[in-house]
Amino acid sequence: MQNKSLVKIFAVLLGLACIFYLSFTWVTRGVESDAAAYAENIGNSLKVKNAAKEYANGNPSKELSYVDSVKTAIADHYLDSMKKISVYDILIAEYTYEECKKNEINLGLDLRGGMNVTLEISVIDIIKNLANNSPDPAFNKALAETQKNLGVNNNDDFITLFEKTYRKVAPQGRLAPLFQSIENKSKISYNSTNEEVIKFIRARVDESIANSEKTFRSRIDRFGVAQPNIQKLEASGRIIIELPGVKDKARVRELLQGTANLEFWETYENGEIAPMLDKANTIVSTYLQSLEIGKTDSSSVDLAKTDSSAVTTPSVNPQDTAIANFKKRVPLYSFYQNAYPFVPLKGRVIVDEQGNPKQYAEGAIVGIATSKADTALVNKYLRIAKSKNVFPSKLKFMWSAKEIEQRNEDGKVVGGYFELYAIKQTDSKGKAALSGDIITDARKDYNQQSGGMPLISMSMNSEAAQKWKTITGANKGKCVAVVMDNMVYSAPRVNSEISGGQSQITGNFTDEEADALAAILSAGKLPAPAHIVEESIVGPSLGQEAIDSGLMSFVVALIVILIFMALYYNKSGLVANVALIANMFFIMGILTSLGAVLTLPGIAGIVLTIGLAVDANILIFERVREELALGKSTAQSIKEGFKHAMSSIIDSNVTLAILAVILYVFGSGPVQGFATTLFIGICTSLFSAILITRVIFEWMLERKMDIPFDNSFTRNAFKNIHIDFVGKRKIYYAISTIIIIVGIVFYFKNGGLNLGVDFKGGRTYQVRFEKDMNTEDVKKALEPVFENAAIDVKTIGSKNQVKITTTYRVSDHNPSADQEVEEQLHKGLATLNTIYDIPQQQKVGPTIATDIVYGAYGAVLFSCLMMFLYIVVRFRKWQYGLGSVVALFHDVLIVLSFYTICDGLLPLEIGQDFIAAILTVMGYTMTETVVVFDRIRERLRDSGKADVFGEERNKLINYALNSTLSRTILTSLTVFFVLVVIFIFGGESIRGFIFALLIGRVIGTYSSLCISTPIVVDFDKKK
Repeated sequence: MQNKSLVKIFAVLLGLACIFYLSFTWVTRGVESDAAAYAENIGNSLKVKNAAKEYANGNPSKELSYVDSVKTAIADHYLDSMKKISVYDILIAEYTYEECKKNEINLGLDLRGGMNVTLEISVIDIIKNLANNSPDPAFNKALAETQKNLGVNNNDDFITLFEKTYRKVAPQGRLAPLFQSIENKSKISYNSTNEEVIKFIRARVDESIANSEKTFRSRIDRFGVAQPNIQKLEASGRIIIELPGVKDKARVRELLQGTANLEFWETYENGEIAPMLDKANTIVSTYLQSLEIGKTDSSSVDLAKTDSSAVTTPSVNPQDTAIANFKKRVPLYSFYQNAYPFVPLKGRVIVDEQGNPKQYAEGAIVGIATSKADTALVNKYLRIAKSKNVFPSKLKFMWSAKEIEQRNEDGKVVGGYFELYAIKQTDSKGKAALSGDIITDARKDYNQQSGGMPLISMSMNSEAAQKWKTITGANKGKCVAVVMDNMVYSAPRVNSEISGGQSQITGNFTDEEADALAAILSAGKLPAPAHIVEESIVGPSLGQEAIDSGLMSFVVALIVILIFMALYYNKSGLVANVALIANMFFIMGILTSLGAVLTLPGIAGIVLTIGLAVDANILIFERVREELALGKSTAQSIKEGFKHAMSSIIDSNVTLAILAVILYVFGSGPVQGFATTLFIGICTSLFSAILITRVIFEWMLERKMDIPFDNSFTRNAFKNIHIDFVGKRKIYYAISTIIIIVGIVFYFKNGGLNLGVDFKGGRTYQVRFEKDMNTEDVKKALEPVFENAAIDVKTIGSKNQVKITTTYRVSDHNPSADQEVEEQLHKGLATLNTIYDIPQQQKVGPTIATDIVYGAYGAVLFSCLMMFLYIVVRFRKWQYGLGSVVALFHDVLIVLSFYTICDGLLPLEIGQDFIAAILTVMGYTMTETVVVFDRIRERLRDSGKADVFGEERNKLINYALNSTLSRTILTSLTVFFVLVVIFIFGGESIRGFIFALLIGRVIGTYSSLCISTPIVVDFDKKK
């Protein structure tokens, strides 16, 4: 084998890279284990237990809930404090916990719980705003009809459909006069054509969506979500947001669906407010000392829960009475920056030798907090102080939008903090001094006088420019805060009165921060409300179950394959097993390095890769056995086996890779997760099965080791088989026709296919009850609350678990609609008088459903086209390509038939995962067919003929099918074993998906032997 050393070096380097990336997960798990142990120790302390008993007042459930909440708060506080601490040192570099967390294996929502939201920016509001809310009847009629018909028997985006609708409503109408404004004059003129105006609208909508994405990122930062995933879908203009571990669904909905509100606020100086904060300490201290945990109202209990440091301090240093006394006296605010880190708010004050305030720092920042937990605690304490009228009525506090990094003398990040700003309400109604649609342009520039530091140049409209002149004139020497969503992004100092609406915002910005701030300022000119058109929520308990079932299926499937290969191929099977284990290691390492999200379908993809990985080895080993049967030496047989199997391996894996790419492009969410792992698995499988196994065989040959490829039980397997597949093809056609006809009968009997919400839109809730439930009882309980809406209730898995599907208010864009529907659901379920929980829920809007349907059609048809082209190019005959495509459609129809026949026996739905299964089934068929075609091509090449016809062709096809039968059966069995394992252990959420693959695996094998190759005979009867 040539380049053997190169393969070894690459394998070692790849292995080291995988170890490096996987090590981050090991480190973060260690830190989180320490946090859990620390929280467990504090949570089990006598003080916490006594507090829990007093709070629960004899209720065991409340007592347990109290202790759990304290443990959670302590663990979160511990991890928050570790964010900037170095926890991983590899000599040449150090990594903080936050950096390790970003580099660990990224689990999807179905594995750890959380919320997945697809947002659609309200394009109709953007267009109205650009047209200055024109009263033109034709314009408004076209907008209304576009909104009504969007996604109804079409797959047009809003702007395309609006253009078509306006052309119908006003054939001679012109859009340019409607969009004439000062802000738009540089983009369009009065004489611009409708096409030019549409182009302008599309550009502005794209800009608004891009700005909205950045705004959502800044909003999500305040949740402190680890590894949030925010993705803008270029084709549809939608934004997908995944928030692992998020529990406050209502808050997320409120935050994401609110319109970005850009504001400019006047501020107080630190020196004006800091003395008041010192007074607030006394007020808060007196209040806290008057409370006894569990004996006062619920607010005090909540306060005690949030103040995790108050619980943890006695356990950390119970003997330190000085600290305890200081904490009682100074619960809120300290002049000292580094003393007593448990004080949540640290002032920006220089003190004299006696510790009294000497000089206050300039600016509107009145203090810093070193963690999000501290910001929440400060907010509670400030509310107490405000209630005692310590602060001016016009004062409001706001936190900085981002965490500021704290660096040591070497420039190394050693911590972080949030800044608290003192905001002045000058408006009589408590509104900002300047807000709304005021910015006409905002861009990043560079200040050449300060070494090229980034700054923001902005222009305002005429009305805002006049107000800005007044504000800056009245605040010379003071700061004006730039605020969005009640978070301060910048607070530049006003040097002089600014007229003309042209101004600059300077600060210690990085390029990325300047880009983000410019985008946020620009977002003010195009208010774009966002509607949740798709939503999926997975509870943490369901996520843990998914992890357990996924790992179980993974381990069992791996063991099954390892045992099978060792038993069937003897010592050679052990070599394949080494390559298989290396393959699994490479897949996990590469997934982690790419930051790919590992989902439950992704685990299914990995487990399927286990089955597919042995396919290449089986191809090689079967060819080696053929060479050995001809009397060749082991070394020569191995060389010839690898040589002859290579073209089949490449062709079969390329077809699967094409399918993986199509799945990734046309799919979303779970389907993309499956496609990602499948594609990576194909690449690593080729490397492991071809190169690593070859290196091991070469090493064994050099040491003159015995390398058996069979045993006494498998030596003569599949020998002397002569099945007339071509001659019996009409019998096979009849069998397939009967199955399809039965499927059609059941299709009409069942009232059509059982479409999931992916394809028809709606809401689904997975509900677990304490006891077994009758689905009709559940449906009757919900009918009064879900008025005039379709309701479907089905049992999934055990009888105490149901899936509720309804169309109730699915098209309602009211921000509170989702919460109100949930309240109605709980209202209906409460009448059943049994305990329940909702571990998973999903919402798909009509436009999303339409896109998914068209995407599914596109994926299947495009896959068939790509398969046809690939077969024609590789095998030089269109009959082979067409025969293969006919077989693909045959497989799709057979799988659909089995779905309709088995509907009701299993929880089967036609959704995105079903499309993934269909495409994978197509890949199976193509893989099997390509191997047969390759054997035909090889036989023709050996005979020196370009093609054969008539009976000679029939014999050739039968020879190819029979000679590859061992490989076909063995590969099918390995994959089938794996699928059975996933079906049994993989959990309810992917059972329908795996059922399609199971049927498809059987049909794919049958089709490749009995349909796809024999059908070539019927497409080529010229000679």
